[in-house]
Amino acid sequence: MRTILITGPGGSGRTTLSAATALAAAAKGTDTLVLSADRTDTLGAALGVGTGPTPVEAAPRLTAWRPDPAQDFREDLTALQDRASSALDLLGASRLDPEELTPLPGAEELALLRALRDAALSESYDLLVVDLPPAPQALALLALPDELRRYLRRLLPPERQAARALRPVLGRLAGVPMPAEWLYETAGRWDLELAAVEAVVADRDTVVRLVAEPGPAGADTVRTTALGLALRGLRTDVVVANRVLPEASPDTWLAGPVAQQRKTLEEWREAYDVRTVAHLGRDPRGADDLTALAVPGAEHAGSPAEWPVTDRLGEDGVLVWHIPLPGAIREELDLVRRGDELVVTAGRFRRIVPLPSALRRCTVDGAALREGELRVRFAPDPKLWPQAR
Repeated sequence: MRTILITGPGGSGRTTLSAATALAAAAKGTDTLVLSADRTDTLGAALGVGTGPTPVEAAPRLTAWRPDPAQDFREDLTALQDRASSALDLLGASRLDPEELTPLPGAEELALLRALRDAALSESYDLLVVDLPPAPQALALLALPDELRRYLRRLLPPERQAARALRPVLGRLAGVPMPAEWLYETAGRWDLELAAVEAVVADRDTVVRLVAEPGPAGADTVRTTALGLALRGLRTDVVVANRVLPEASPDTWLAGPVAQQRKTLEEWREAYDVRTVAHLGRDPRGADDLTALAVPGAEHAGSPAEWPVTDRLGEDGVLVWHIPLPGAIREELDLVRRGDELVVTAGRFRRIVPLPSALRRCTVDGAALREGELRVRFAPDPKLWPQAR
């Protein structure tokens, strides 16, 4: 299944273009599902069909779904209370009824991730179009599965579960109760669910599509978002310039905005694969308006995101790790080696990346930013590197 994740600045029309992209694919005979996490039914307003927690047929071969975060939150917390009932009774805690539970901040994003996983596992669709939140929230959302899995592995290492027979003894020696079996089971279940989401996001058939109006604000968001996506190892297929004004217009007051858009488009075309969508002069509503937008096709594919390691042992005595970071600024870059991991900071984004196996036996010898690519040099550690006899 091919997946297109669509995001952009708030108010850029990303939900409308998500609907248009899904509708165009369905019209070509592709079984398509479009997902959205908006609390308000912006997706349904664009499609002309109300959407909600139950998937609905919005057009032939097109299904629309807007998951309900409140329902998922209630089910998860109720299940957690059931598993922890003994501990809650021991503490004298009062259980919460499902009717009094309201979703916490971030519940929409978690519901969208779960829906993304369920849609991929169902194998009922050939194309999945996901209307992500605005760009800053979307970047945090896409990073969430990897970061949560890392936290779980640090807090509840799976290898400790193997010593279940020794827990009573260890508990007496440590003087504190050891984690209960249900806690490890819950952590394991969460890890599997997060791994499934992470696999969909990192799949070679998944791309991110950026939507923005050409202009200073849109340019800043596209540059920042492209950097954040690159640091996550995600690939952008196209940048969609939305609501592009006509060059030839009798209205003289449009001359300034048209010139501004033209300048931004020229800058974007030097760095990205750009597609333009004309301004209809109104808010698109219904199938006819969405078809008139002429959005880029779903079959378009960008080049895979790769972080290769090149062997320069013969020439310079180092291995070089190439990390694409388009738009990165040298003064805003930071690298920290932490065991078998590398902590990379680019602007306001940070990612902890496991080192490839060959680089774990090396020491960091330096780094340089050239042409939008971070090149980290690693020198073999004589204590760990295999020596020729």
